[in-house]
Amino acid sequence: MPRSGDHPGRSLEGDRTADGQRHAADAVTWLGHATVLVEIGGRRLLTDPVLGSRVGVLRRVVPAPGAGSTDSVDAVLVSHLHADHTDLRSLRRLGRSALLVATPGVAAWLRRRGFTRLRELSPGATTIIEPVAVEATTARHPGRRWPHTRAAEAAGFLVSAERCVYFAGDTDLFPEMGSLAGHVDLALLPVWGWGPALGPGHLDPRRAAEAAAIIQPRVAVPIHWGTLRLPWASRARNRLARPAHEFAEEVARIAPDVEVRLLAPGERTALA
Repeated sequence: MPRSGDHPGRSLEGDRTADGQRHAADAVTWLGHATVLVEIGGRRLLTDPVLGSRVGVLRRVVPAPGAGSTDSVDAVLVSHLHADHTDLRSLRRLGRSALLVATPGVAAWLRRRGFTRLRELSPGATTIIEPVAVEATTARHPGRRWPHTRAAEAAGFLVSAERCVYFAGDTDLFPEMGSLAGHVDLALLPVWGWGPALGPGHLDPRRAAEAAAIIQPRVAVPIHWGTLRLPWASRARNRLARPAHEFAEEVARIAPDVEVRLLAPGERTALA
């Protein structure tokens, strides 16, 4: 992959795309929050789609994905049931017949809401979306929809063809993270959330940088920042973007061999 200038920890903006067309090269496009279009092995996989202008009381502060950006999606990877990751309006926009990949508890919840094409994966299990292998990975995160509702395990996903992309979903550091080292070309790591503070089971910029140091991907892209806010919260872009820049600085300090690419919503970066 191209390096980001003469310092391996500096950020590199990706290529901007608005057409949503299928590209031959393996690439990722960050669409905001935890929503990423992963193009790999000729397939298009979408993570945790949040595609509208709001999620409950949360407001979107960046442009929504453009027309066509989520067309012809081969599968949707759903990491857990929190409303900013499992947004029913966005999933229904993709169609009830869309192939959804999730842990058994998440799949059961989606099935009760009318979705019919589901593949259940517990952490460690793999499914094939030819020629792409999708493995569910451990995530240390409370995955149920609400505190007192039925439990549903959270997961991340390892997406592999000629290259390998790790989507962490929402997670804190966990012991098994070290098993990913040496396998990941590009890691999609959450670095914040949507509020002024983080609850348990999340990575802040420093801990996300620790995850990058453990996994040692060739490239790390920070996600889960600067997209959603409470109605009364500040809209200042420099404040919303601060976690991503702090992550890049921390990676440069503790994992200088990992290249960080800061993407704006709608920007695409190739894995080649």
